[in-house]
Amino acid sequence: MPTYDFDDVVVLVTGAGRGQGRSHAVRFADHGADVVALDVTADLETVAYSLSTPADLAETVRQVEAVGGRALEVTADVREESQVESAVADAIAAFGRIDVLVTNAGVWHSRDLLALEAAMWDETLETNLKGAWLCAKHVGQHFRERGEGGRIVTVASTAGLVGARGSGHYAAAKHGVVGLTKTLALELADDDVTVNCVCPTGVDTPMIDGVLTQVGTEPFERLSDVAGPMNVIDGGLIDPADVSKACLWLASDAARSVTGAVVPVDAGMTAK
Repeated sequence: MPTYDFDDVVVLVTGAGRGQGRSHAVRFADHGADVVALDVTADLETVAYSLSTPADLAETVRQVEAVGGRALEVTADVREESQVESAVADAIAAFGRIDVLVTNAGVWHSRDLLALEAAMWDETLETNLKGAWLCAKHVGQHFRERGEGGRIVTVASTAGLVGARGSGHYAAAKHGVVGLTKTLALELADDDVTVNCVCPTGVDTPMIDGVLTQVGTEPFERLSDVAGPMNVIDGGLIDPADVSKACLWLASDAARSVTGAVVPVDAGMTAK
């Protein structure tokens, strides 16, 4: 794995309580970063599986500190602008600045569009798209005011690149994240802020387990036959660390000339 230097870098990761978010937080810390770990730590009304708990977020903080990083635990709902604004202010108060934002927070249901309830649409779009925009808005304002540049890495999905039967609302949100990324890259270019997007295939996380259980299928440990046909390589869901490595690169000086890019981390899924 490449060596990155994130000493004296402050990274804000949303959805950090578990899964991809925890992986991103810990791996940035392992390369020297201080981490603001943000999560809602509460279930949402339309999401049938359990979301992160306060104990989950505390465990992320413990793991960040175990590899030598300083950590700030923040409980906030990315759908609520006042909470996002307060979270950003708390991060700046604690560490003096933010250098990198990773907009990872997201939820998923499995439901055909014609059977989808409006509340499911609203909760998904607000969490996955509006939440990414609100975080980018307030961290981006901080970057502009500080005048020293910055990095934003958004987390979309292969569902942001192709259709997703049974998850059209999720696909709509993730396509929106791709458009948000490209537009922010243009609007923040003069501020020396790069904005890029990673698009993972299915990742071995509690979210995947939760949705598969919701639709009556056993969790991933017994489901390689379900995930395998999606990807050209790996033959199943990928590891969160694979996505973290892409985030590290996009946030590093090695990618200083990369902005507005959409990077599939998909084991070849979208090449089919």
